Amino acid sequence: MDLDQIEKTLDERIRPRLQMDGGNVAVVRFDEAKGHLYVQLQGACGGCPMSAMTLKMGIEAVLKEVYPEINEVISV
Repeated sequence: MDLDQIEKTLDERIRPRLQMDGGNVAVVRFDEAKGHLYVQLQGACGGCPMSAMTLKMGIEAVLKEVYPEINEVISV
């Protein structure tokens, strides 16, 4: 797994939904030792009161399904 693969998955499965509501997500880095993927919610997602739910139940759920080496997705 590399960041390009994660970006492709985000492009195909996550970003279209976020962009429909004026938001987006950017990958900051992946800590392989901990399995932590650090992302930044952008646009409308950055200040949305539902952003924590979007992060955990949307972004994290999809990415953990595709990449079992991801243990947690963390917003920075």
